[in-house]
Amino acid sequence: MPASFHAAPVAQMDPITLYRILRLRTDVFVVEQQCPYPELDGRDLEPGAVMLWAIGDTPGEQGADDDGAPTATLRVLREPEGFRIGRVVASPAVRGTGVAGELMRRALELCSAQSAESSVTLDAQAPLQGWYESFGFARSGAPFLEDGIPHVPMRRD
Repeated sequence: MPASFHAAPVAQMDPITLYRILRLRTDVFVVEQQCPYPELDGRDLEPGAVMLWAIGDTPGEQGADDDGAPTATLRVLREPEGFRIGRVVASPAVRGTGVAGELMRRALELCSAQSAESSVTLDAQAPLQGWYESFGFARSGAPFLEDGIPHVPMRRD
């Protein structure tokens, strides 16, 4: 089934979809990456925060979209200097299929539509720096560890 893409502030989301997004983030960031940290940080509820997600994946793989569960997600936050993209995650079933890339393109379009002159920042896990560079991001500071995982700050003007 081809992916369908969605965007909404948390307050406008169906509670089951929101639960499934939070479950996906926890399954990957906390369980798979073995990083016990407060995944629910309160920022999803900030004014201007928007969740983006994809439903659907590669046919025949475990975790296929037979129940409407999100397979990839990210969030866009408003910050004084522009936007911040974070919590970018894809289920193992859709990694490498382009679903996360399409989600990122849509997030950048959302940011541009709201304010074409604002910058977009993110903190990339170091192994994904090249992936983010393919969307126009450039490293903007020194590498750092977050929850034991190497990260690099990145910015797109």
